[in-house]
Amino acid sequence: MKKITLRAVVFAAIGVAPALAADLPPGVYTKAPPIGTIYDWSGFYIGGNIGYGWGQSHDTSTITNTAGMTLFTNTDKTSMNGVVGGGQIGYNWQMQRMVVGLEADIQGTDEKGSRSFTCPTTCSPGTFLGIVLPNGTLLLTPGPAVPATMSQKIDWFGTVRARAGALVDPKVLVYATGGLAYGEVKASEAIGVVPAAFSSTSTNIGWTVGVGVEGALGGNWTAKLEYLYVDLGKVSGNYLTSFAAFGSGFLNGSYSSRITDNVLRIGVNYKFGGSAARY
Repeated sequence: MKKITLRAVVFAAIGVAPALAADLPPGVYTKAPPIGTIYDWSGFYIGGNIGYGWGQSHDTSTITNTAGMTLFTNTDKTSMNGVVGGGQIGYNWQMQRMVVGLEADIQGTDEKGSRSFTCPTTCSPGTFLGIVLPNGTLLLTPGPAVPATMSQKIDWFGTVRARAGALVDPKVLVYATGGLAYGEVKASEAIGVVPAAFSSTSTNIGWTVGVGVEGALGGNWTAKLEYLYVDLGKVSGNYLTSFAAFGSGFLNGSYSSRITDNVLRIGVNYKFGGSAARY
């Protein structure tokens, strides 16, 4: 008899529970929400990153004499690869499954590379043989070839970017990013058999675009994997040597290089404003 009565009470409670839940005021949970299914991405954050950069210089180097005559031109590409590391700061706004924000970062790099080329007999003056042709042409022996080496390094760069993405999971953000880039490029050139070295530094403004994925680690910490394409525009410089040039005066040199970079990096961020998770 007791077993039958207990069963009747259980069945009655099961039947009444939905009706009672329907009568509860709005906003009162009938059961606890799943723990960890909601994550708040909004707020300030700061972090660090490290990665690798595959930079490239699309360079044109020109050698002239004092009179401005072009004696030799060489165009080529130089790879500038190396470690990249730095820090970032930003702010996110979350709108349901969308997250938008602003981020700025500054990076130090070890990206550098060099290339060599040789100006043939057109750069240096020849030796007069003491023979003058009937038309007045002087017979000369060819001048020696002039070797040169161009080296470039991305000392540092920074970006100021917008970010916009979607939550593929409450704790996983996939985003695109783009904006302003700026950085410093150092160039040096050694010219001649006994090299004379020259260097210059340029700070340029360009642009960047990229993509990334960021996930919550727990508490206020997140981790990200990010790719950026960086275009720092053109850098240029010129120099004057004391080497005699074909035609007149001395050898002058100049270069114009477009600097680009491909950066893959990992990073961590710490979000301010209390716990990043809300329940």
